[in-house]
Order: sequence, then C-alpha cells, then structure tokens
Amino acid sequence: MAVLHQIEEGFQLIVQYGVLLLECAGVSVLLATAVKSMIGCVKNKPHIRLYLAQGISLALEFKLGGEVLRTVVVREMSELLTLGLVILLRGALTLILHWEIKTEEARIDGAAGNRELPEETAALK
Repeated sequence: MAVLHQIEEGFQLIVQYGVLLLECAGVSVLLATAVKSMIGCVKNKPHIRLYLAQGISLALEFKLGGEVLRTVVVREMSELLTLGLVILLRGALTLILHWEIKTEEARIDGAAGNRELPEETAALK
C-alpha cells in the first residue's frame, strides 16, 4: 500500500509541475505579446491587432491546457464543476478570438485587394 501511495504522490507532483509549466508558458506568451504589441502600436506598425489577437489566443491555449491537466487530480465534484466552468469560459474566449482573427485577416486581405485593384486597372488601360 505504501508503494501505491508514493506512486500517487509522484503522479500528483508531476501533474502540478505540468500545470505550473503550462500556466507560466501562457503568462509568458501573453506578456511578451502585450509588450511587442504596445511597441508596435507606438511605431504604428500595420496588423498589430492581428498579432495581439493571435498572441492572446496562444496564451489562452496554454492556460486551457493547464486547466485540462488540472482535472486529472480533482478529488471533489465541486472542484470538477469549477474547473469545468473555467474550461468552458476559456474555450469560449478562444472561439471568440479565433473569430476575431479570421475577421481581421479577411479585413487585411480585403484592404490588400483594394490597393491592388487600381494597379490592375491601370495595367488594363
């Protein structure tokens, strides 16, 4: 029985470090993206909104991975419900961000298409 207890404690330790690693990765990505986006905004770089949305989405994916991993060691139903709600909220945020990214990419493609249109029209004349 003591061996089983040690294996369980070791497993919980591995999961806790995994969650910590994923959470730290998410926070690091978010902070790096925010700093780069602020610098890009000051320098008036194009497509900074798209870069920021992609960075936030990636950070949320790491955080969501941490939450999923955390469900492995849940002991009580109330903890599972709380984690389930957090996962649902983060999943919804991720979906909204992906929609925002697609919308921004379409806007960029549309703007690039509008700029190319006069050149094509000039070539036809």
